[in-house]
Amino acid sequence: MNDVYILAVESSCDDTSIAIVKNGCECISLSISSQIDVHNMYGGVVPELASRMHCENILYVLEDCLKKCNITIKNINAIAVTYKPGLLGSLLVGLEFAKTLAFIYNKPLIGVNHLIGHIYANNLEDKLQFPLLALVVSGGHTEISIMHDNYHFELLGSTLDDAIGESFDKVARVLGYPYPGGPSIEKAALIGKNTYNLPRPVNDETYNFSYSGLKSQVINIVNNAKQKNIEINKEDLACSFQTVAIDEIVRKVELALKNTNIKRLALAGGVSANKYLKNNLQILCDKYGAKLYKPSIIYCTDNAAMIGAAAYPLYLNNDFKDLTLDANSNADLVA
Repeated sequence: MNDVYILAVESSCDDTSIAIVKNGCECISLSISSQIDVHNMYGGVVPELASRMHCENILYVLEDCLKKCNITIKNINAIAVTYKPGLLGSLLVGLEFAKTLAFIYNKPLIGVNHLIGHIYANNLEDKLQFPLLALVVSGGHTEISIMHDNYHFELLGSTLDDAIGESFDKVARVLGYPYPGGPSIEKAALIGKNTYNLPRPVNDETYNFSYSGLKSQVINIVNNAKQKNIEINKEDLACSFQTVAIDEIVRKVELALKNTNIKRLALAGGVSANKYLKNNLQILCDKYGAKLYKPSIIYCTDNAAMIGAAAYPLYLNNDFKDLTLDANSNADLVA
């Protein structure tokens, strides 16, 4: 079989990214334009500003991606694009750009679920083998599934309210740390100690998660301290929050490993960059003799290479979309 080259577009939030992926497992070229510095001024992503910046950047990102390799769009087998979930305006920019490329160059169009892309990011460095447990931890999602085969998911549990990434961002904001909150909380937690008694979210035998109560407790501690003119130890509070938030994820994963007897775990999503999470999951997998797939930092955050990797099985199945494909901002992993 001849090599398959997929040009992938990702614009679901505040990163504009385009990549060329070979056979679903080799990133030939990757270009990412980040908007972090701009959104940091507002303490989080401003949707309208994000979509406007995607419009400004996307052509330059394509040019940069093509400059990094010896492949032209004419040599590409298909165009892949994130079309769900994400910020609607941001999704539409990438989607319309990809549809335009597919039309002009007469290439098949592949629509990719952003969450599934995060899982397939692991395939760029270590070929996924099935069955496996897939743990998605990101700004908008926290869920665990059984992946029986390519694109064959069985959802075990998900967040009942806030996602872990969203909670990290909101806790960081109330503590006065810059956006994005994940790296800020992790850095502060390394300095602090677990001294605050915080509630454990959904401390039961299901696979569901919840972070609204934990987040609210941190906010209440900060607000009460301000009212009483008491100085809090931000590093200790950050450490306490991270410990409880992530320990509950590890506990749920252990429950899944025991109950399913599956010996593979794929970590996916922006929060997978968290070293405390990765280290504790590695310890857990070693305990159960399970293999842990964990992406490199460049593939943890939003990037187009993961979209190209996730598009490859769809390409092999001729699962193509027409030019009426629309964006869906609220889709889940199995939607």
